[in-house]
Amino acid sequence: MTLVGFMQAGNVTVYSGSWRYPSADLGFLTMDYYTRIGKVLEEGKFDCVFFDDRLAMPGVYGDSVAEAVRYGARPVKLDLTAVLGGIIGATSRIGVGATYSTTYYQPYHVARTFATLDHLSGGRAAWNVVTSVNDSEAQNFGLSAAMDHDRRYDKADEFLQTVSALWDSWGDGALIMDKETGEFADPAKVHEINHKGEWFSVRGPLTVPRTPQGRPVILQAGSSGRGREFAAAWADMVFTGDPGLEVAQQHYREQKEQIAASGRNPDDVKILPMAYVVGGETQAIAEEKERLFLDAYVHPVASLALLSELLNYDFAKHDLDDVVTDEMMAASSGIRGLSMGVRKHLGREVTVRDLAAHRATLLQGPRFVGTATAVADQMEEWFNSGGCDGFVLAATHLPGAFEEFVRMVVPELQRRGVFRREYTGTTLREHLGIARPESQ
Repeated sequence: MTLVGFMQAGNVTVYSGSWRYPSADLGFLTMDYYTRIGKVLEEGKFDCVFFDDRLAMPGVYGDSVAEAVRYGARPVKLDLTAVLGGIIGATSRIGVGATYSTTYYQPYHVARTFATLDHLSGGRAAWNVVTSVNDSEAQNFGLSAAMDHDRRYDKADEFLQTVSALWDSWGDGALIMDKETGEFADPAKVHEINHKGEWFSVRGPLTVPRTPQGRPVILQAGSSGRGREFAAAWADMVFTGDPGLEVAQQHYREQKEQIAASGRNPDDVKILPMAYVVGGETQAIAEEKERLFLDAYVHPVASLALLSELLNYDFAKHDLDDVVTDEMMAASSGIRGLSMGVRKHLGREVTVRDLAAHRATLLQGPRFVGTATAVADQMEEWFNSGGCDGFVLAATHLPGAFEEFVRMVVPELQRRGVFRREYTGTTLREHLGIARPESQ
């Protein structure tokens, strides 16, 4: 079972009420906060910890960032390079990943950043590839609105082709470093890439030699048809948001088939749904904690600020109890997909309040609640029934959610033989059981 810790370099986890939990650590502006979590997850023998990112404050709701700032709806996002550097220095085995956008960054910059991280970590770097969707992000990079969905993926395909060529612009064994002869490297093994495409023109070569992993591990979370096609072509780990086991099993089958159709080995790609774990010493304790997470700590306006940002739709024009209409769904394909999913979950008409609860609480992925035994039962069922290759675990609060999982659930998974007791390799690719790619 592959286990990945899902993080934010800011004031909240994916759960927007996390900062209000009584035992939550609010030291998110200090390096100790991140290195502590990295060490906890490494103690639990997690494959990887990776960080989500956004390049803007939520500012669609009411055409203002005010409510996001007021209620702590993800107004803080730190630069991830420095955060990962701190975790690399504090750990020795766990993989470390960051989200970088193919929409606003440049291939050379991203290739150099992740090649550097892979060297400095001894082969533990991962890149979570995203195509930025929010208008607020576009407006921080000189544009008025986000790019069209399919065009973003067209650009991302060329971006990955360019980055891959840069990572391979140094061959294995290029470094000689002979002090006696004065020969530093073999120029026959270092190549310009001379890429000229629709979006990018890059001469190369990269200023970073080929890395311990050959190429950093690629994560991707595209859920649309075009997104799944992109994941099949490029991803080593596919991050999904399937709400239930039956949906996950179908997604798993379809994605693996698509990977095979793209000419890759499906066993080399891990399919990992995001999940929450709410653990307790007894079932009653766990259920009470879950109730608090669902009811006590999330302000609905914070949720709507995040939802407006996600869907590029201003929910400030609606009351919380307004029913989601066909007109609203027509305004955003995201609203249609989200509302249909929530309607299936609730079994009734969906209101704006329902969408807010879905976004802000714990309803967007599987939620495993109970004792260590009960949680392990649920995770093992998903893993053994063709629903996934493991999980991306999101935290309800930090660092407690991960500390409790490592202390309570990991030993139970290890006892059952579905999770490692020790790392057997040093690189992230070795943790995942996928080969180091040959240089192209």
